[in-house]
Amino acid sequence: MSSVVLTTDIKEYPLIRRGKVRDIYDLGDTLLFIASDRISAFDVVMPNGIPGKGKVLTAMSLFWFDFLSDIINSHLVTADVDQFPENLHKYRDQLEGRSMIVHKAERVDCECIVRGYISGSMWKELVHARKEGSNTVHGFEFPESLQESEKLPETLFTPSTKNDDGHDANISYDELVVQIGAETAELCREKSLAVYTKAAEYAMTKGIIIADTKFEFGFKDGEFIIIDEVLSPDSSRFWPVDTYETGKSQPSFDKQPIRDYLDRLSWDKKPPAPELPEDVVEASASRYREAQRLLTGN
Repeated sequence: MSSVVLTTDIKEYPLIRRGKVRDIYDLGDTLLFIASDRISAFDVVMPNGIPGKGKVLTAMSLFWFDFLSDIINSHLVTADVDQFPENLHKYRDQLEGRSMIVHKAERVDCECIVRGYISGSMWKELVHARKEGSNTVHGFEFPESLQESEKLPETLFTPSTKNDDGHDANISYDELVVQIGAETAELCREKSLAVYTKAAEYAMTKGIIIADTKFEFGFKDGEFIIIDEVLSPDSSRFWPVDTYETGKSQPSFDKQPIRDYLDRLSWDKKPPAPELPEDVVEASASRYREAQRLLTGN
């Protein structure tokens, strides 16, 4: 099994954030994003990573940034290490294939979630609402006959709060307007739906359903741009078309083997997390690679 990159150590620049996956360094006018092979489950980072995961996330974001550029520009400056500052070249083993230099942007503080199918937290909330005699969740009225994993009558924009340190919380569009303003909220909704629609139509031709996904946006010199990662298995729910069936949860191209393994343990879902067996790691790694292969052809 190939080696994993769990942490990076770039001494020439300050580390401004080490997230669940990304290490972000301040280069002055720009930022250096490095996607590690760390993986989290139940909001806890696992002690061992997924080989090549960071490279898959980076490659997929680069593919989508280009594919969606007719709808919205991204924060990408370059992902070519040869074009990085010269003092970064000695870190090529930490950077090659898993890093990008991006513009600094004024981040819009919300998660822009788009749902084409009902699953995950939205399905759980609908199940709860039905027990209370309602089919309404966050202002959306759902058909009484709607089943788990079913395609929604219309694609929904369902924002959430952005919390770097804890859990995000689903909010209504009206609440989003209060938080970030009407004009910015409308930009978030319009661009999120446009990006999802184009990507989902393309993915369907490659045998993948994009059930839902989340985006982040920001402003660079007044321009509204897409930032962070885009349409990766970490930020999206990818389902194989050939096994899709409503009325139940679907297999997905992500860390599902890890969640399934952890659910079989007596672990309390709090740090420290248990070591993952190699077969579980490889099962998840192969799903990430397959998603990249199907969607990008590489």
